[in-house]
Amino acid sequence: MFSRLVFGLGLLSATALVHPALAADARTLQIFVSKNKQSLVVYDGTDVVATSKVSTGKDGHTTPSGIFSVLEKQKYHESNLYSAAPMPFMQRLTWSGIALHESNSVPRYPASHGCVRMPGAFAKMLYRMTEPGIPVIISDDELVPQPIDHPNLFRPDAPAAMPLLSDVELRPSIPVSPGTPVQVAMNDTAAMPMPAASPVTAPEVQPPSEPISMLVTRRTLRETVIDIQTILNQLGFSAGSPDGLLGPSTVQAINAFKMLRPTEFAGDRSLVSDRLLASVYSAAGKGEPPNGVIMVRQAFKPIFEAPVTIADPGLALGTHFFTLHAVDEQAGTADWFGVTLSNNLSRETMKRLGITSQESSIVMGKPIALSLSRITIPDEARRRIDALIAPGSTLTISDTGLGRETGEGTDFITITRG
Repeated sequence: MFSRLVFGLGLLSATALVHPALAADARTLQIFVSKNKQSLVVYDGTDVVATSKVSTGKDGHTTPSGIFSVLEKQKYHESNLYSAAPMPFMQRLTWSGIALHESNSVPRYPASHGCVRMPGAFAKMLYRMTEPGIPVIISDDELVPQPIDHPNLFRPDAPAAMPLLSDVELRPSIPVSPGTPVQVAMNDTAAMPMPAASPVTAPEVQPPSEPISMLVTRRTLRETVIDIQTILNQLGFSAGSPDGLLGPSTVQAINAFKMLRPTEFAGDRSLVSDRLLASVYSAAGKGEPPNGVIMVRQAFKPIFEAPVTIADPGLALGTHFFTLHAVDEQAGTADWFGVTLSNNLSRETMKRLGITSQESSIVMGKPIALSLSRITIPDEARRRIDALIAPGSTLTISDTGLGRETGEGTDFITITRG
């Protein structure tokens, strides 16, 4: 188990460093970068662990805002984009080139080509504290994680194993590949053996050791096609593997399904439509199709996904990020912390997603609780997730889907436009 040192607050060249106090699990750390303040704060729950000045991307090379995680660490790395510029104590956030790293030039104003520069002493310390998977949230304004207690958040109150039931599809998740496979350095974690049973007491259940990451978002064409492929196969049409791609087998199966219902699809020139999805669901006796999806990854790999329902789909959900700080298996409780990120959607995005208003996700009441309350997750999917959560697990809620940076060897990366 990787350990880190919690540092008290002191001041050394505008960087808070000093005095190791106690050891704890690195998985519960979160890193917050404010571009307006040009600052970085490391949190453990609501406790400030360390702070530093930074320099983010200058005009023309702006550091993207959003939700990231540490993908890879190298004590010495050279830039692949900018003349092999040195990037010591590099912690990669995207495979397209954004990272945290040490620099000799940290003037506390935007000065980089997109990365987050840190002073040398702080970069070395942060490198020792972190491990792959730790969340990094980059925003304009300063964000502070707050405790969140909501019935829709996951907690360890379900059995560890669950049969998959026929009325909800828990599908293997298909990642969006960035193009070419990447090689990721990973630590192999062997399963811990269960303690021997006592003649008096049952063996204690061991909680999962590896955190999971989750994304709740609106369904896209990919999820719609996967559903159509899955159900058409169940109905006896040969739609091919449920991969979300409109290959020849899928197209042939869709056309065959429509030919049996000429009146229903009269005048419908599109291959895939809401009408088709509703008809396929009706033919299978599955009721109304869902309008959302929850995806689950572990150790940067897709595990499964399941449909969810989003109430009032015309209202934006907003962008919210939650981390699981602690789990009490015996009490069945979980301590979640959350933040809301500014993410003003463009008119084109709103039209594409069928969103008519995003005001509720920005200004009304408590947007983080409102968004949680609008999401309905099937019991079967919830029980499976309850059995998987561990400290360091994360949940992202976003209107905008997987995002272009999410792919092989990543958690769910959400780019915002605050």
